[in-house]
Amino acid sequence: MSDLFLGLISGTSADGIDAAIVRFDDRPDGTLDAALRFGATYPWDPALRARLVALGQQAATLTLDDVGELDVLIADAFADAALAAIADAGLTAAEITALGSHGQTLRHRPYGRDGDGRAPFTLQLGDGARIAERTGVATVADFRRRDVAAGGHGAPLLPALHAALLSRAGEPRAVLNLGGIANLTLLPGDGGPVRGFDTGPANGLMDAWCLRHTGEAFDRDGAMAARGRVDRALLARLRADPWFAAPPPKSTGRDQFHLDWVEAALTGGESVADIQATLLALSVATIVDALQATQPGTARVIACGGGVHNGALMRALGAALPGVVVESSAAHGLDPDHVEAMGFAWLARQAVLGRPGNLPSVTGAAGPRVLGVVHPA
Repeated sequence: MSDLFLGLISGTSADGIDAAIVRFDDRPDGTLDAALRFGATYPWDPALRARLVALGQQAATLTLDDVGELDVLIADAFADAALAAIADAGLTAAEITALGSHGQTLRHRPYGRDGDGRAPFTLQLGDGARIAERTGVATVADFRRRDVAAGGHGAPLLPALHAALLSRAGEPRAVLNLGGIANLTLLPGDGGPVRGFDTGPANGLMDAWCLRHTGEAFDRDGAMAARGRVDRALLARLRADPWFAAPPPKSTGRDQFHLDWVEAALTGGESVADIQATLLALSVATIVDALQATQPGTARVIACGGGVHNGALMRALGAALPGVVVESSAAHGLDPDHVEAMGFAWLARQAVLGRPGNLPSVTGAAGPRVLGVVHPA
């Protein structure tokens, strides 16, 4: 079996399809080596992305025909990204053992539609069978549903990989993924269980607010937020959402934290820039609250995801965590833009090898489970 795997993910911001080709090796001591052979981000078709963003903000409804069509269109976009990555890396499809596709999350309801725990579900679109047909590469998809079926949240799914690559004995660490939603992986450094959970919005609300008011997909380096002032009363109203106080395991998505949710807390008259500054402060405050509540002795926060490039966000996190090293995963040899895609390459490998991909201590599932559905080439 080749040791090259390809991971594909488009996160909650739907700002592009990240592709990573990774070489994995199991070391004799039981640890894992993961070398990024190639990584790139491929753009969505603008019209398709606009549909996905609207759906994430609950600004549109879908018919069954819409769902079926989107399942195919998203799969084609992921297949195109996979084929481009293979070609751009100077490889052939035959050299890739399998690819792991996260798909695009349409809804994530691990608590059930009404929050009562009945009929929990998670739904990612992007037909894995079609990706396998288009690429000629064995495709593993639909990773989250098995964990949800086992009583878990189906998210986050990468703490096991974070632990394999970034744990250090004697130093309590946290890996912070700053995507549309923020999530933490807690690495205690003393042999204790790895934990992980979503903390709430990271870039998703800021991206959506920026897009609505400037036409830009994101707030470059936090410039818009830097022009505003934090509205403390608004921040308090947003932080009062009961979801933030719920204990782990927990997960969320754009279907919960969207612009309608923000606007319901507005009183009128707030400036556009002040709201952006407040949304940045919300991301920082909820991340810090979660970290201090669950691992107050953290010595180092290793950040990855698109939010690493938001200088205002990173500076605010550092200021809110005095005495804690806050740094990019690049300091540990991991490209922050491709850590998540590397994770889905790893999950594909786990599935092919028949190994669990989840951590019950993270998701709350009844036990370890092999995740994903394998569609042979």
